[in-house]
Amino acid sequence: MTCHAAVVHSPLYACDIGLHVFPVTKYARVREALAGAGDIHDSEVLEPPHLTRDDLLLVHTEEYLDDLDQLRWTPRTMWSELPLHADVVRAYKVAAGGTVFASREARKRGLGVHIGGGFHHAFSDRAEGFCYINDLACAIRVLQRDGHVSRAAVVDLDVHQGNGTAGIFRGDDRVFTLSIHQEANYPVPKQRSTLDIGLENGTGDAEYLRRLEEALARVWEFQPEIVLYQAGADPFHDDLLGGLALSLAGLGQRDRLVLEGCAERSIPAVVTLGGGYARRVEDTIEAHLQTCRLALRLAREMAERRV
Repeated sequence: MTCHAAVVHSPLYACDIGLHVFPVTKYARVREALAGAGDIHDSEVLEPPHLTRDDLLLVHTEEYLDDLDQLRWTPRTMWSELPLHADVVRAYKVAAGGTVFASREARKRGLGVHIGGGFHHAFSDRAEGFCYINDLACAIRVLQRDGHVSRAAVVDLDVHQGNGTAGIFRGDDRVFTLSIHQEANYPVPKQRSTLDIGLENGTGDAEYLRRLEEALARVWEFQPEIVLYQAGADPFHDDLLGGLALSLAGLGQRDRLVLEGCAERSIPAVVTLGGGYARRVEDTIEAHLQTCRLALRLAREMAERRV
């Protein structure tokens, strides 16, 4: 099967963070499952290039990047809730390159699937919540700097608000940030996105999808030239760090509203996988797989229509 979407992943994402609720092995497992089922050829998966210091400085401060490079445990790095060693820092920098690369390719192909990324809690000057580098912001800023897009949107459907992304783009009318999240959950306090929808504990499929449809209408009105979709799996009902109640089928319908909405409007879209901490890691893997498979199917359909 020929892969028409850009699928991006690196084995370097599998860094050692010790015993931790964040299952960093999920990225390799998603890639292996897609290749094993014939959804992609492993040889088609694109290895992301490394970002330059200048690329990273479009989002992050000199002082913060120096802390990361020198592995300094400071108030700028300590809120990551992760170890700080060279392999971890490299993994996050490579992942940022992955989202940038997937975004560039999405402009050519219509869809980019990054088997990684979505580290939306990182601010310009500090780490937070398992996130060292904000790959979503890096992708948008690099595309804007290089003249590829002016207006971009982030559709963040992780269970946790994308506070770092909201903070980085606050006051920038060229970037629409949507976050639909569980209100009574990390982070506290929350930042102000362009549009925040904080859901009550236990919100299930029907109410979630209704609120998402309403929110996406605002995104389409903005007319973005690219959409970065943070497709967190943690709104799932059995997630250890979440308190929403979506089923796997509900998560799939969520993906369809976003990705089919982009395809219908010919808006390039980039998938990043974001969070996912289900009691059974297999449920997180399945949620990510159905997101990726939908994107791959839509990319094939768009390619067929172009023939």
